[in-house]
Amino acid sequence: MNGDEQLLRGRVYGCDHDDPNPGPLPPRTYATLVGGPLLDITSWTAEEVDGGVALATELSRWPGGRALYDPSADEPRTGLGVACRFYYAGDTP
Repeated sequence: MNGDEQLLRGRVYGCDHDDPNPGPLPPRTYATLVGGPLLDITSWTAEEVDGGVALATELSRWPGGRALYDPSADEPRTGLGVACRFYYAGDTP
């Protein structure tokens, strides 16, 4: 399965590329990285979700840097499953 197919099936950030089941698992809670994979936020507090995330990636402007994602304040957040969306906000070294 190529990267585009993994994104369409809901690949979870941090899963190994050869993981036979890289998708979401019940009863975990996820944030959708718009334009990217899911991010497991099961144990995050509301304040941590509000703060966004800086994810290690080799696909950023700076290889080995971080891709920054922030939630939208205008979107509701719910319980288990996909709880919110994080939008790409830029790259950092």
